[in-house]
Amino acid sequence: MNSVILIPARYASSRYPGKPLVELKGAGGMPKPLIQRSVEAARRVRGVSGVFVVTDDERIAEACVPAKVGVIMTSPECRNGTERCAEALPQLHEPDLVINLQGDALLTPASFVEALIARMKSDPDALVATPAIRLRAREVEALRRAEAAGRVGGTTVVTDNAGRALYFSKRLIPYLPPSALETELTAMKLHVGVYAYRPAALELYRDTPVNELETLEGLEQLRFLAAGVSMAVVEVDPPPFALRELNNPEDVAPIEEALAAAGLE
Repeated sequence: MNSVILIPARYASSRYPGKPLVELKGAGGMPKPLIQRSVEAARRVRGVSGVFVVTDDERIAEACVPAKVGVIMTSPECRNGTERCAEALPQLHEPDLVINLQGDALLTPASFVEALIARMKSDPDALVATPAIRLRAREVEALRRAEAAGRVGGTTVVTDNAGRALYFSKRLIPYLPPSALETELTAMKLHVGVYAYRPAALELYRDTPVNELETLEGLEQLRFLAAGVSMAVVEVDPPPFALRELNNPEDVAPIEEALAAAGLE
């Protein structure tokens, strides 16, 4: 399959303006901008024909020059990464799959993306695929404490018998009684925000209006479910280091620790 990775990146983040340009130290102590580290993560994926940064800001485009990566400029009106990927689609050369590797997901293992590509190859009915990790009991308890304190610890997902998404939520789903926490791995799945789309899915997303659930949850993928799009959820094994996105300045130190633990320069 002709698979292309797009890295949506915007400067005007509400929580952390300018975060694509934040410098992060790797295992060797060398600082690199977040956007460059995201490009390096994308290039570790096997079986991909191209990597592009998709942005609306010239400062981000300039920061991509040292990485020697293609840049596709899009409108500042794009509300999320999927809309940005949809706008960039006409500038790509007939891809079979478009991978959305979010610009702050620099710790995403290449195996996650490769698993999505494999699922889309074997499941022609799926228009979108996205990964999820089954949570351990102690991780569920940590998310419950965060929820009780009014914080969002992550996005969870429930699926049907065929592994297709039924719903995503920033609340913890499904409900787990005490007996469901007696085994190491639980039925709760943490969603990882990486997507593989067929071009038809992006075209449909572009033409589908924002719905109430997407607005309430703040989750772009709910527009697909509201439109009846089949989303395959691929279970992947968690890496030996903590997956963390750069959303706030206090995330820098834990991310640098994870980069060191992963041996990433």
